[in-house]
Formats: sequence, C-alpha cells, structure tokens
Amino acid sequence: MNYPNGKKQSFRTSGKNSQEPAFGNRGMTLEEDINDTNEHYLVMNKAVIHKKPTPVQIVKVDYPKRSAATIKEAYFKQASTTDYNGIYKGKYIDFEAKETKNKTSFPLSNLHDHQVKHMKQVNEHGGISFLIVRFSLLNETFLLPSMKLFSYWESQYNGGRKSIPYSDIKEAGHLIPFKFQAKVDYLDVLDQLYF
Repeated sequence: MNYPNGKKQSFRTSGKNSQEPAFGNRGMTLEEDINDTNEHYLVMNKAVIHKKPTPVQIVKVDYPKRSAATIKEAYFKQASTTDYNGIYKGKYIDFEAKETKNKTSFPLSNLHDHQVKHMKQVNEHGGISFLIVRFSLLNETFLLPSMKLFSYWESQYNGGRKSIPYSDIKEAGHLIPFKFQAKVDYLDVLDQLYF
C-alpha cells in the first residue's frame, strides 16, 4: 500500500494481526526517521531543516567502467559540527541525533567536544540547540535541551560520570512519541519548550 509520502508501509505477515505495521526494525533508523520527519515538515511548510553534509576530500577514484566510479580513498576535510540545522518560526535550530543500544544510560563518548562547543555557540547567539537520543532497545526517543547536556559534559572532566543515566534523560528530557507522518515530531516538543 502506498502512503501520502509515496513510500510503502511494511506489514507483519505472521502473528495474530497480520495487518499490524512492522515496527521491529525501528532500532537503528533514527537518522532515517528524522530525515522523513524533516521532509514532512518541508512539504507541510512547517520548517526548513536539513541534514548537514559531511565535508570529504576525495583522494583516489577508480574507474572500472565508464558508468561506475568507485571512491578508493577519502578523508574528512574537517570535524563536522552537528547533524542537522535549519529554521523554525524565525529561530535557528541546530541539533545532533544519536542512538544507543544501552538500556540504562547514554554514553557521552557518542559525542565530540567540538559538537558540544558548537551547541554552546548556537545558544550564545540566540539559536536553539538540542540532542535527540534514541534508546533503540527501548523504542524511546527523547529531546534533551543542550543546556541540560552541558552540565553532564563538564562533569565528566571533573571525575563525574561518563554517561547520562536513562532515568536522568527521562526526567530532564522530553519523550518524542512515534507518529505516522512526523515519525520524530521534535517540533511539537520545541513548541512546548520555546514557543
């Protein structure tokens, strides 16, 4: 069956209800879900938010056939900042999206110092920055405002934890429910927090 976004929805073929949507493969698809959500926002003229391309320097290319070039060697030109940026209701939006299979905490090693520094700069200039964290085994996705992230980030360098406990993210963050068209409807959370 084709849906409004032009994509087919997969359904389970076994079990009691064979027409139940298949959510079993949602574990490692946060980026896909956010990209689909951003496309929905764009089509609905709600926001303009895109994934940032990673700057890469291609060094060696192999041309086995005229129609197929294969990149053999490439390097990152520079450290990238965060995954997504754009504009919503006149405000600059900038965020990083991460998944973890850990059920009890989010490891801070999933982030880089330059990303956190970038989020701080966005906040200092009046933008909105945040982290979207998906606990894939729990099928839960949270929006954690960057201001809540910063204290954990600094604490790890002063003998504190190297992760944010799931319970803390559940308390300080905001659960983003899975929806049909806006699979990761983070703008709904931003509306509650900032608008």
